[in-house]
Amino acid sequence: MNPSIKRLLGQTAIYGLSSIVGRLLNYLLVPLYTDESIFKNPADYGVVSDLYAWVAFLIVFLSFGMETAFFRFLQGSDDKEKVFSNSFITVLGINILFYLILLYFNNDIASLMLYEGHNEYIVLLGAIVCIDAVAAIPLARLRSEERALRFTVVQLSSIGVNVGLNLILLLGFFDPARPEEGILFILIANLCASLVKIILVYDVISKVILKIDWVLIRQLVKYSFPLVIAGFAGIINETLDRVLLKQLLYYEGNSLEYATAQVGVYSACYKLAMLVTILLQAYRYAAEPFFFAQLKNEDRNLVYVKIMNLFIAVVCLAFLVVSINISIFKYFIQTEAYWAGLRVVPILLLANVFLGIYYNQSIWYKLSGKTKFGALIAVVGASLTVLINVLFIPTYGFMACAWATLVVYAFQMTLSYFLGQKHYKIPYNTKKFAVYIGGAILIYFLFSLMRTLMGLDIKDSHLGILFVGNLMILMYLVGVFLFEKGMLKRS
Repeated sequence: MNPSIKRLLGQTAIYGLSSIVGRLLNYLLVPLYTDESIFKNPADYGVVSDLYAWVAFLIVFLSFGMETAFFRFLQGSDDKEKVFSNSFITVLGINILFYLILLYFNNDIASLMLYEGHNEYIVLLGAIVCIDAVAAIPLARLRSEERALRFTVVQLSSIGVNVGLNLILLLGFFDPARPEEGILFILIANLCASLVKIILVYDVISKVILKIDWVLIRQLVKYSFPLVIAGFAGIINETLDRVLLKQLLYYEGNSLEYATAQVGVYSACYKLAMLVTILLQAYRYAAEPFFFAQLKNEDRNLVYVKIMNLFIAVVCLAFLVVSINISIFKYFIQTEAYWAGLRVVPILLLANVFLGIYYNQSIWYKLSGKTKFGALIAVVGASLTVLINVLFIPTYGFMACAWATLVVYAFQMTLSYFLGQKHYKIPYNTKKFAVYIGGAILIYFLFSLMRTLMGLDIKDSHLGILFVGNLMILMYLVGVFLFEKGMLKRS
């Protein structure tokens, strides 16, 4: 293997470690948050989920796509320090202005977000996202200098502080009679973790030259602005449902506690579907550089097709394992009050299967350089997300959120496929796709039918039906193995 490709793959694995471990550790905080001794009432966890949904939106705006712009303008520049300094100054300026506005209007913002009397949430949340956004450019510089290990140490240190402080503050000092105290503890832990990043990259920040080049800044902003639009569209698909769920249910005449509790229930159960997402994250870090490395391979399309076949089989297997064993996985969520949302898990798992296929397909517009289609697909998906949620949340609550996610990801997958076949044709074996996906859905349907005929709910445990369900999963796995083995013989 080419040494540069090996180095790229090795660095990608290191970068992936911090992201995957971070997701996994934050994922494992859910049993803590949903424990009866912490947030027994789903409404309290709903506040945390709602606040962090806003974080996702804000970080896209406040980082302003400047990481990508920094990488782009760094290439071929004779003055790399100027590019770094002006990228950092731009992000710093945006965040200072944003935080000053937030401080001045924090009471009004708290009221709009339905946190009347809790403007401290808004102040802390703003500080967290601003610090994270400012730290992004120094971290990007570490990546540009191929200092992957240093980057990972910074990220993992921040994650460790966050998890450690959550455990110390919630288990050692939290009074369940004052749930708002627990929310503050979570925000304070996150703020400290964000500050750790700034401290650990201070030596990089100290290299900033305070000399503004307005021409370069305009070029950076012009380049990054479309990325912000595409980023917003992507975040809408991922997190807007939780924001709309609370707002729409409340304005339909429900109490604020009820609306927030629905967010808590939905968010806790959403975490179970993220088992597939963590798998996707690990795959994406390894796959993208691999795909680009195949550009000079004359048989690259055959490689892409075989990888897609195996990828779909694996994510469908993950869908079956979690969906069929949901009565076991439910114990990941400690308090029974949250289990009312378990029926969204199979829907969201299948949605993430489609999302994974879309991510895998997206290589076509990256390889061809037609990234505008990626933005187009994201914007269309975001519009559909808003439409479905606004129309159906008032009637169907969080079930509408789950179905909207499934419909949108299935739509994006399909749209990407047809656009890809037109602009950068990869001869995927769609019949095999249909067999793997259809087979997984059929197995889950039959399992659900058996469960219903036995008078069992999705959360009910029954040793006999679990045995049958897992036997069906084993049959699916054997079927995939034989199918792939047969394909390899024919090739």
